[in-house]
Amino acid sequence: MTSAIRHTSIDCAHPYELATFWSRVLDLPVHKDDEPGDDEVLIEGAGLLFIAVPEAKSVKNRVHFDLQPQDRTRDEEVERLLALGATLLDDRRNPDGRGWAVLADPEGNEFCVERGAGERAGTP
Repeated sequence: MTSAIRHTSIDCAHPYELATFWSRVLDLPVHKDDEPGDDEVLIEGAGLLFIAVPEAKSVKNRVHFDLQPQDRTRDEEVERLLALGATLLDDRRNPDGRGWAVLADPEGNEFCVERGAGERAGTP
């Protein structure tokens, strides 16, 4: 028999706050039993488990998310995420429409935003 990934765990200082940020990014709910101050907080439907650790983030992530907007363009999604509290770290968007943007969540975890599904399909 094989193994299945049950959760992707993310070490952080403030699990509920960071899970709430990602909940809004993904439009998925935080688990109904989780609340501010919990040491572990789960985003339902994504398998993302945010766990409190005492150490601060000190280096680049070894694993990161690549997001692909489904109902908007990459640039619209970058603006939405910045308004939610993300930070733009590196702009790799090209004039021809290709490329990506590197952002960080409120605790500094890097993630990328690629072209939207419609942009990849050649539709506006």
